[in-house]
Amino acid sequence: MLLNKIEIQDFAIKVYDQWVNKWFVLTCGDYNEGEYNSMIVAWGSFGVMWKKPFVQVVVRPTRYTFEFMESYDTFTLCGFASNYRKAMQILGTRSGRDGDKIAASGLTPIASQFVAAPAYKEAKLIIECKKIYSDSLNPANFNDPDIEKCYPAQDYHKVYFGEILAVFK
Repeated sequence: MLLNKIEIQDFAIKVYDQWVNKWFVLTCGDYNEGEYNSMIVAWGSFGVMWKKPFVQVVVRPTRYTFEFMESYDTFTLCGFASNYRKAMQILGTRSGRDGDKIAASGLTPIASQFVAAPAYKEAKLIIECKKIYSDSLNPANFNDPDIEKCYPAQDYHKVYFGEILAVFK
């Protein structure tokens, strides 16, 4: 799919619908090295921090993608049309530790324009990001006791802020 770069001030999506119902594919690593992994993310946010446009994603330390998020400085978020839902589910339910789930998904990794992490040819939305902050969630700081219910294994997410360098739609 041929996408056009849009200015960040023109970037508009139905944020809640995208995160909760459509999801994103988070990919981190280096396309040219052939070292990267992808997973589904359905929790996150967009905004402005430190005068920079950013996206916030969370990754549990038990996920294979966590290793890539810790080792590489860039990541992409890709949004897909509903006909790619099955491919996305493969990326969300299989581990890259156990085999080539990207090949199994049928999606086509492509080089990004501004970051080392790849995007996907079939995506209808690509957001290229550079990590600018990360921190592990501390359950002592949860103000709502219901949050703890999301962590029965106490595998608290690590939060990553990515400066949005480019958006293609």
